[in-house]
Formats: sequence, C-alpha cells, structure tokens
Amino acid sequence: MINLNTYGWNDRLYQLKQESIHKTLPHGRVAIVHRTCYEVISENGLLQCELTGNMMYGKSDFELPCVGDWVIFQPFDESKGIITDMFPRERILYRKKSGTVADKQAIASYVDKAFIVQSLDDNFNVRRAERFVAQILEENIKPVLVLNKADLGFDKQEIEKYVKHIARQISVFFTSIHHPETILRLRESIIEGETVVFVGSSGVGKSSLVNALCEKSVLLTSDISLSTGKGRHTSTRREMLLMDGSGVLIDTPGVREFGLAIDDTDSLAEMLDISDYAKSCRFKDCEHTGEPGCAVLEAVDSGVLDHKVYESYLKLRREAWHFSASEHEKRKRNRSFQKLIHGVKEVKRQQEDSE
Repeated sequence: MINLNTYGWNDRLYQLKQESIHKTLPHGRVAIVHRTCYEVISENGLLQCELTGNMMYGKSDFELPCVGDWVIFQPFDESKGIITDMFPRERILYRKKSGTVADKQAIASYVDKAFIVQSLDDNFNVRRAERFVAQILEENIKPVLVLNKADLGFDKQEIEKYVKHIARQISVFFTSIHHPETILRLRESIIEGETVVFVGSSGVGKSSLVNALCEKSVLLTSDISLSTGKGRHTSTRREMLLMDGSGVLIDTPGVREFGLAIDDTDSLAEMLDISDYAKSCRFKDCEHTGEPGCAVLEAVDSGVLDHKVYESYLKLRREAWHFSASEHEKRKRNRSFQKLIHGVKEVKRQQEDSE
C-alpha cells in the first residue's frame, strides 16, 4: 500500500474529492504523460490509464491532465484504469505555447517550488532567470535559483553581483554533483510532501541533480559533448519521482525560451527590486518611461539601479501586457461565440415549438 501523503495528498484535496460525482472511486497523481495514456500513482501502485471519451474530446489541450495533476479513475484490472475526473488545478507551471500569442501549455501542477537550473558556463543568463522567476511567481509557486556545475572555474563574486537583485527575493544555491555538501544543502530545502519541478535549458545537469538528490540513478544522463564541452539533452518527457523521506521531484525537458504568460505586470517591479523606487515616483500611475519626477529613472541615471535590470523590466512588462491583451481579446471572442451558439439553439427551439 502506497501512502499518497508522501506525494502531496492532503485534507484540502480530500475535501475537493467529496465534490466530485466520482468520489467513491480511487484517486491518484499523474506521474508521466505519454501521447495516448497516463501513468498514475495510486495507493495500489502505478497504473496505465486512458481518458474517457468526454474528457478526451470535451477538453482543450491545456485542460488535459499534465504531470502532477490529481485524478479520479475507474480501475478495470490490477494495472489499468480509465480517468473519469480531474481535480481543480492549483499552482500550475505553464509556458506560452511556441508560435502562439496567448495559448498556454501546462508543464506541471500542484507545484510548491520550481528549481530554475542554470549551469555556470556560457549557459548562465540572468535575463533568462528573471523571465522564469516572473512566470513562476505568477502562479504562487516559490522560485529557487540553482546555479549548477559549481566545480567549473567561475568568478563567484561576479555571479553574485549579477543575481543580487534576484537573491533579495528568492533563495540561490551553488551546486555540483562532485561536491556532495552542495547537494545536501539543496536536499535539506525540500520537505516531505512538497513538489519541486526542475526547469532550465538542455544540458545544465537537471537529470544529474535529480539523481544526486535521490541518491540513486533514476533518470538517464549523458556524457559531456566533446565538440561543445556541454551536457547533452537527456530528458524527453516530464516525469515525477519520489525522494526517500522527502518530497516529489518533477524533471522536465530542456526549455530555453519561456514566453511570459502573466496578467499582473505590477509583480514584475517587485520581482526585479524596482518597487521600492517606484513608491517614490511623483505620480502613482507612473509608467517609469519618461514621466517627470520618476524615481525609477532617477535611480537608473544615478547608477543605483542597474540599467540592464531596468531594460529587462520594460521588456518583460511589454510582453506581459501583450499576452494579457491577447487573452482579453480571446475571452471576448469566446463569449461572442457562446452567445451566437445560444442564439442558434434558441431559434431552433422556437421553430420546433411552432411545428
């Protein structure tokens, strides 16, 4: 018998289950998503599950189960089942779908922490880290910056200077699988029942970190490429794993671009440590782009606020506004479409009544 509390099951989830018409059926958590089926961890072990027709054809791609989702299923033998219902999602990590403006792709759900992994070679990019932090905070997930491969030669003081504005808001760890004490510190930051997702570019050592945290080889890793000197991409799917006596880890395939999909642009100022300056602006609705008495611009001009951080803030804010406007327009179109369908149905009903 598996104790699902170690996978994050709690009283709140129990109460949510009581609201389902399928509450008498067993429940579990999605561990791996394949193209046509889902591996679900339940009290009786791992099952291969498919969706009911209503779920498969009645939901958008974004609404279909992702790794970390809690589901209710109908078992039909010891190792197979049909997913009949899905718990309302919380703390979803998602990204903007490639090639679209407002469509989102769910990466994982019921996430407590997101480890943003970068390696201390030319992969290190503080602007990319800011983008990840902004998206993660939007969903009330706690971001953690993990600077991996600390055994490489690097200037720690220089790196700390680059990330000091982020480090005021979130925890930053320097790690290396060759330095066990750095892995121990990271492991101690994860508590039992907590779900941690690893995000970052390919080749930064996410899978090796997961293996080191689990103290055994649970994910495939690859050797360093001789031609580039970097790690090769290993993970090809999102996968949930349980640490002994600790939390749940979700490894993800490398994500280099992480298009913003957020509605609250005000959170960007706080995340980038700009909000304290913004409070001193002459006007409450100051845009920090040229208004008189703008304390943010004064801080940039005086060198107190790094101009690169300020430029990043403007870029992220423009992107967030663009997404928010696109979402608003999409919702408006959906409402108009629903009204049209309702009108057609009403006309059809009246015609049937008159016959």
